[in-house]
Formats: sequence, structure tokens, C-alpha cells
Amino acid sequence: MIKALFFDIDGTLVSFSTHEIPASALQAIKAAKAKGVKIFISTGRPKAFLTSNLDVIRPLVDGYITNNGALVEASDEIVEKHHISQEDVEKLLLDSQEYDYPAILMSRNDFAVFNHKPVVEKVFNVGLHIPVDVNRIPVEDIVKQDIMQVTSFFDARHEKIFMPKIKTCVAGRWSSEFVDITSVYADKGKGLLSVANHLGISVSETMAFGDGGNDVPIIKQAGIGVAMGNAMPEVQDHADFVTSSVDNDGILLALKQFNVI
Repeated sequence: MIKALFFDIDGTLVSFSTHEIPASALQAIKAAKAKGVKIFISTGRPKAFLTSNLDVIRPLVDGYITNNGALVEASDEIVEKHHISQEDVEKLLLDSQEYDYPAILMSRNDFAVFNHKPVVEKVFNVGLHIPVDVNRIPVEDIVKQDIMQVTSFFDARHEKIFMPKIKTCVAGRWSSEFVDITSVYADKGKGLLSVANHLGISVSETMAFGDGGNDVPIIKQAGIGVAMGNAMPEVQDHADFVTSSVDNDGILLALKQFNVI
């Protein structure tokens, strides 16, 4: 019996084409909630990037795994929190300067853009419909806070060269344009374990949905791991079930397939 559901946002809960939650997905999640199933968002986004297109589902949500698992909250209570060390934040900023790419530094509730380039707006504001204000707060202010995640705009080649330099961090990639960097102690799968322990349920009673590389840990960890039909092949390879795409009732189909609703 499934007691908790975990949903990635982009490409899973929210369509890349409409930038909305499909009506069938909302209907299915409401039905699960009515049966007492707990609902969690599991995303690479920080809380500051949880945009208005999620408003329709917020009243149903029992908690959030954000920043790829660096911050886990249930009913506004922090269940787990892992920030990047100050030393590694400094290395990330120096690398951004040296190789001239932008980076978004994210704390629990805020963010700042370092070494701004137009690619930030192209990817987030235009591509994902996430309104990133590049002048939101100064970088000097954000680095005084615990940094939960750094989104660095470098390619997979540079990732292989740079990441060994920050051994207390891991990289999660769901876009060719950027990579999400978090503490080595954080990923969505570890976030699911923390939530299950907090709720007092078995991992076998959890079900997780995703489509990107950063969803692999939670898909592997969950009792039932579901890859969307639009997921990358390597994500589908780790799933217990591959449903249809986000735009073709994928969430509804999977929840019916496993008798959650």
C-alpha cells in the first residue's frame, strides 16, 4: 500500500510545453490525497523557484524535497538540511570567474546570480518560465547564508574536470546547459529516506516520479520508482515502471496501474 508520493516538477508534474500541471495529473493527485496518501514535491529547484503555476497543487502538498535533497521539509518543519561548505562555495565562485560562466547561489529561501550572462534568462525565464531576477540580492549577502545549492552553467566536459576539486559535493544534471551542485550528503533519494523516517512509514510504501538525471537516486530508492515517458533513457533504465509522458496522462496512468487510486 502506497502511503507517500514524490513528484519531480519540470517534465514530470509540469509540462515543458504548456508550463502547467495537466488536469489529469491534478485530478489523480487529488484522488490519492483523498485516500490519505501524503504528497511531496521532489525538485532541483529551491523554494524561491516554486512558481505560481504550482499554486493549484500547494494545498495538497505535505512537504518538499528541494535543492535536489539538500533541504527536506514536512509541514514547514525542517527534516534534513545539508549546505555546501564555505570552502567549496569559494572554489565554485573562483571557477565561475576563471572560465567566465554564470552561477546561481541558492540559500533556503533566497538566491543570487553571480557573473551574470544572458543564458540565465534564456534557460530559466524563457525555457522554464521561472522568473529569475538577476538583481534580486547581492552575492555578498547570499554568501553570508548557508548555500544549499549552486547551479553552474558549464557543460558535461567541464563538469568532469572541475567536480573532483570539490570532493564534498556532487553534481546532478537535468539540462545540457547547467548542473546543480549540492553537498555530497544530499540527493533526492536520501531526502525520501528522511521523509519516510519522519512519517514512520516503510520505504516500500513510497512511490516516486521523475524524468531527469537528478531523479535517478529517488527512483532507485522508492518502493516504486516511475520514469515518465519523456524521461531520458538512463532514467527509464532505473525505473520499476515507465509511464506515458507528462502531456499524455503519465501520472494518472501510473497511479491507476499500481492501484494507488
